[in-house]
Amino acid sequence: MAEILTLKAEARTKSSKGAVRSIRLAGRVPAVIYGDKKTPELISIDYKAVNALYQTGTFASALLNIEIDGRTERVIPRDVQREVVRDFIIHVDFLRLGKNATVTVNVPVHFMNHEASPGLKAGGVLNIVRHEIELICPAESIPEQIEIDLTGYEMATSIHISSVKFAQGVRPTITDRDFTVATIA
Repeated sequence: MAEILTLKAEARTKSSKGAVRSIRLAGRVPAVIYGDKKTPELISIDYKAVNALYQTGTFASALLNIEIDGRTERVIPRDVQREVVRDFIIHVDFLRLGKNATVTVNVPVHFMNHEASPGLKAGGVLNIVRHEIELICPAESIPEQIEIDLTGYEMATSIHISSVKFAQGVRPTITDRDFTVATIA
């Protein structure tokens, strides 16, 4: 599990087109926090801070603390809207997480020990079927990545989800079959 990052935000009262435009001109991104059976809250966040987190590639599955006027909300990003032509962030939706919340996130898959795989040493190719796996997990234990050890995998073998070990409480959303994550061909 990664550390929980903190973003500073300012509450906003207006959601009109003009108000949102002036927020963006000030170098901020309009956002909303919703969920946990509370009323949605309009906020704005510094563009550079949000963009830096977004560029890491793990923004969609990152647990964040947002500080608003001295109080903290625990959230996870749910939607990032980007400007079509110039490709910059124009709005972010955050899902508020209560105590003992369970979330569904896509987690990237990373393969390690390529040199220890006899199939790859013999000239085989690793065909990645799933670059991400959708998981259901407690908000406190969202994995940064799923690591799959290729040690001992021969040519013409498949790596299935059943061979992946998850932390307690973490499970894939697909439970009706043993799906393939990668193959060595």
